[in-house]
Amino acid sequence: MRPDTPAENVDHNAEAARLERTADLYPEDAEHLLLQAAAHRELSGDRPTATALYDRLLSSSAPLDNPHLVRALKASNLWEYGHEAEARAIIEGVRVAAPRDPAPWVIIAEALESHDELEAAQDTFTAAAILLLTDVTEPPYATRALLFGRHRVRRMLGAVHDDWDALADTLHSSSVSLDELHDPKRVWSLGSDNPAELQAEISRLRAELGTYREALSRPFPVAVLHWPSPELSELVGAYPSLTDEYPSQDQHLATIESSLRELASSGTPNLGIVTGTVPSYEAFAASEGSSPADAALLPQYATTLAARGLAVAWPPQRGAACWCGTGQPYEACHGA
Repeated sequence: MRPDTPAENVDHNAEAARLERTADLYPEDAEHLLLQAAAHRELSGDRPTATALYDRLLSSSAPLDNPHLVRALKASNLWEYGHEAEARAIIEGVRVAAPRDPAPWVIIAEALESHDELEAAQDTFTAAAILLLTDVTEPPYATRALLFGRHRVRRMLGAVHDDWDALADTLHSSSVSLDELHDPKRVWSLGSDNPAELQAEISRLRAELGTYREALSRPFPVAVLHWPSPELSELVGAYPSLTDEYPSQDQHLATIESSLRELASSGTPNLGIVTGTVPSYEAFAASEGSSPADAALLPQYATTLAARGLAVAWPPQRGAACWCGTGQPYEACHGA
């Protein structure tokens, strides 16, 4: 979740500097921390420094979890302070790379939209929807922003509803329909002298605020903890009492999938998986003043990893490798 607090309410430069220092101390978390720092730099108006942070990540020898996201954010930032040509080149590069994560698609499409490139924004949203949602029965939570953004742009273009727009309407849970929220004529009502029009606009703004608050209340996924086989062997070898929690690797993997399916069937959105390591878990236990043998720490550890931006969305996108690490497509492995 990128910060959005107005500059007058927080010292964004000081917060960015703190995050940059923390990234130096914890290089394994540098990607997550420096993206947050870059966002603070953007909010403070220091866009060149934000670009330098994106370049720092992209030039790092350490592999990035989501290099396409970093490039998309860099392009959006560059365009905002006059580097349109470079921004367009990066946007085209992200499109050609066709990432399986919806976030880079949303960022580049919204960058185009914010600069009145509505046709290009619609094409970008549509390309992402085709890539990520074709033959998908239940769109993952993270893809909703794609569908809502596409609906918004097409509404501004006056396009007739299609199947993707209908799906966006279905997923939208607010009391005010997407058609109303994305009505291009809404801006006119703000200058109206008609009390009824103003009251209707207030209702729409309240609905938007409710949707926004709901998104903020879930800044990271509800995540289930996954231990790769070597890590699980080391964990139960060092702390035998955890054998009750993890009788075997196969049962551990089956429990992860069944737990996530149960959460999904209960209506819980935004699900994910975090991968644990024994050194990281032991450090977490020490920070909590507890023993790693305490099974009650495990869900807290999973939540902490998710809050650090380390969760992988579940279920994987169609055609993506299974979360368990076999390298097989999810549909042929645990998704079968």
